[in-house]
Amino acid sequence: MNFYSLNGKAPEVGLEEAVVRGIAPDKGLYFPESITPLPQSFFDNIENLSNNEIAFTAIRQFVDGVIPDTALKDIIADVLSFDFPVVEVEENIGTLELFHGPTMAFKDVGARFMARCLGYFSAQKETQEPVTVLVATSGDTGGAVARGFLNVEGVDVVILYPTGKVSDIQEKQLTTLGANITALEVDGVFDDCQAMVKTAFLDEEITSQRKLTSANSINIARWLPQLFYFLFAYKQAKSKGKELVFSVPSGNFGNICAGMVAHKLGMPVKHFVASVNSNDIVPEYLKTGEYKPKPSVATISNAMDVGDPSNFIRIQKLFNNDLEALSQKLSSYSYSDEETKAAMQKIYAETGYIADPHGAVGYLGLKHYLKDHPDAYGIFLETAHPVKFLPVVNPVIDAEIEIPEQIKAVMDKEKHAIPIKNYDEFKSFLLS
Repeated sequence: MNFYSLNGKAPEVGLEEAVVRGIAPDKGLYFPESITPLPQSFFDNIENLSNNEIAFTAIRQFVDGVIPDTALKDIIADVLSFDFPVVEVEENIGTLELFHGPTMAFKDVGARFMARCLGYFSAQKETQEPVTVLVATSGDTGGAVARGFLNVEGVDVVILYPTGKVSDIQEKQLTTLGANITALEVDGVFDDCQAMVKTAFLDEEITSQRKLTSANSINIARWLPQLFYFLFAYKQAKSKGKELVFSVPSGNFGNICAGMVAHKLGMPVKHFVASVNSNDIVPEYLKTGEYKPKPSVATISNAMDVGDPSNFIRIQKLFNNDLEALSQKLSSYSYSDEETKAAMQKIYAETGYIADPHGAVGYLGLKHYLKDHPDAYGIFLETAHPVKFLPVVNPVIDAEIEIPEQIKAVMDKEKHAIPIKNYDEFKSFLLS
């Protein structure tokens, strides 16, 4: 399969080039040339398939002709080495827990899949050309990418994160590994980090000396594997016999976009809800029809502090840039920090379930939608373990959260990060 730029001014490329480039020469995101629905029998029998079988069937068309089936099965087996349970929270509401991987965040699958694809491509070459992976993080992406790419031969990773705007545990996960991982602590917000990464890709002084790619969800290999989550959830919820609604805590909109790809593959879904914090660009767009990026606002659900969601253009493409058609399948609601805390408190008091701030936003959006659609079954995504946000969670629910082994392993390690103030300093680092 080939991939084309959504800006429409760059040639189509194969999977390897799309993954290694990250972003097209015309600054556009890559998008698959086609999405062929899976046979109805796949969904009829999905509960009898393993997660590995589901993932292989779903992703195969996108890597066809580049990664052979045997290698793809090995990659998937390595990537999906943990569970993705749907946990009942209350009647007709479950949460899909995506935090059982090595860094306890939903980014683990995409980061591991992309790392293993790059490893496969590199192994096929007689002489390796080193690749530098650039990634901007608002929280969990950095740790997942750092862990997923650690010691991958021929790959150096540079992570940019905004100082003071990720949790202590998130910072430890991306600044303590060493080896081929370097962390840059940016004096700014996530949007500044993302802008620096995008600018570097188009800076010929840099690209003439270093082969760059991105491990943000703009990268096709980081983004597409997230469709697995929705298929795994459908497999578990199918027996409910109800129409399914997904509420996805959304920042850069890669996760919910991947869910919509699962729907385009034929997965039955009644509706998607993009639940956001105070960064309300998409809710406003759905109301007014005008897409107006703006500077991001810092919140307690920091992984969603994005003022210009990169992947929203992919969602628009899935619906042929038809706002009316998109609105029939997508709603989006915005919630303040106070509303988020109140939701965390309510969920814990009434059910005993501890939600992290992002999951709580997802819960709020789902409850809003289900008010008018009580016959549906709703699933909100828990994208990170609450232990990663202890300064927020502990005062709200007043409960002791057990520290998982994955987190204990980094708590006492020493942080190593290089402070940078602007793009010129970033460029100097890359050229040094």
